[in-house]
Formats: sequence, structure tokens, C-alpha cells
Amino acid sequence: MVFKPASGATLADLSALAEDDLRGRVLARPLPRHVAVIMDGNGRWATRRGLPRVAGHQQGVSAVRAVVRAAGELGIEFLTLYAFSSENWNRPSDEVSTLMSLLERSIDRELPELMARRVRFRVIGRRGGVPPAVQRRIDRVVEATAGNTGLTLLMAFNYGGRDELVDACRALARQVTAGALGPDDIDEAALGSALYTDGVPDPDLLIRTSGEMRVSNFLLWQIAYTELWVTPTFWPDFGPRELYLAVADFQQRDRRFGRV
Repeated sequence: MVFKPASGATLADLSALAEDDLRGRVLARPLPRHVAVIMDGNGRWATRRGLPRVAGHQQGVSAVRAVVRAAGELGIEFLTLYAFSSENWNRPSDEVSTLMSLLERSIDRELPELMARRVRFRVIGRRGGVPPAVQRRIDRVVEATAGNTGLTLLMAFNYGGRDELVDACRALARQVTAGALGPDDIDEAALGSALYTDGVPDPDLLIRTSGEMRVSNFLLWQIAYTELWVTPTFWPDFGPRELYLAVADFQQRDRRFGRV
């Protein structure tokens, strides 16, 4: 892990708790409003088992389902999952094609559960370049869940943090050109409102699976003061217990936001 708890139980102490006890500990303390996750390690999970990479992605879908359920049951308000980056188009074409097909099937299959659990589904990222069939299914689920009042699930798809900042700057520039905004009126609030995540609080906690120590162009503006938690666990093996452990560790942090 990257950080040790600031006070209280050690990470080893938390890890030793039974899952129900760990969940109870989490529920007894203030929860993060927004948890973001860089879901990493699907391919390596499969390779270590002598399986094709697609098997890791398929198992990763099951992990998504379990974590969305657990987050909603805890009462977390926002969960953002890094599903497909703008750089992922550079992967082998057969893997990308398989991922798109898997996404299409998964979105349709998960809609009934999203409705039953009152999950509101949103997507952040660029629409351009997304296969039309995939975009139609995404739009259908976004529209169907728009009135839900439970967990807001944001899927970062065809997403890049730098792309988001470029798009925000372009949007603000168009407002200035149209005379709707003055250059000196551009501040943090104005830029924030031009981001894909307008209306969503910045993440309190960013989880990265597979042990990689980087943020991979994810939510670059939004994570300025986000707490980081890295686990060596590959995403397909990440489940409710790992989520509870990350949140329990977060709950012991001293978030100073630049203060001494």
C-alpha cells in the first residue's frame, strides 16, 4: 500500500478483521462522498492463469458489479470507474474489438440491476470515435437511469484527463468569443463547470489496483487533494472486502488540504 493510516488501527489490523466487522467499522465512520477507481490488472490476471486476456476483462465485469453493489449499500454517493482510456485505442485491434463487444453486452445485461438498485449511470469522456452501436447502448442506459436517486456511477470511457482539460478550455474560449464570459471571469469554478464532471464533487479517495504507482491521465484536475490508495490486487480479484479496507484506511487519514 502507498500510505499508512494517520492514526488508529494499522493496515495490518484492518486486514485482519472479518469482512462483516470491517464493513461495520466503515459504516460507523464518515464515508467518502466520491470514490474513484483505476481498474487495472485484467490482462495480467488472465496471463498468470494461462488464459486469454479477454478472460481477465470478463472477470473484471463481475468485479465491477460487486463493487457497485457494495458502494451503493455503504451509502457512497459517487463512484467513478476508469473503464477505457483514450490511449487504450492503441491496444491490439482484436483486444479493442473484444472489449467493445463485451461492453455492449455488459451494459444491456446490467441495466435491470442498475434500475433495481436505483443507480444513476453517467459517462465521462469524448463521444467521438466511439463505435455507434456502443454509443447507442450507453445513451440508452444513461437515459433509463437518469431519474434514479441512489449511487451515481460514472464510467470514464474514451476518457483522458488532458483531453478533458483541452475540451474545457475550448468550451470556455467559445463563451469568451461569444461575449458570454470575460477572460478575467475564468476562475477555478468556471473551469470546473466546463469539465465532464460538472456537478460532481471531486473524489475523496482514488483507488488503484495492480500496484502501479501512477494516475494514468485520470481526473487530473479533480484529484488535486484526493487521498490515494494503491493495492497490489488485480482488478478481477478486487471485491467488497478490498473496498471496505480502502475506505477504512481513508477514514483514518488527516486531510489537511494544504494546512499545517
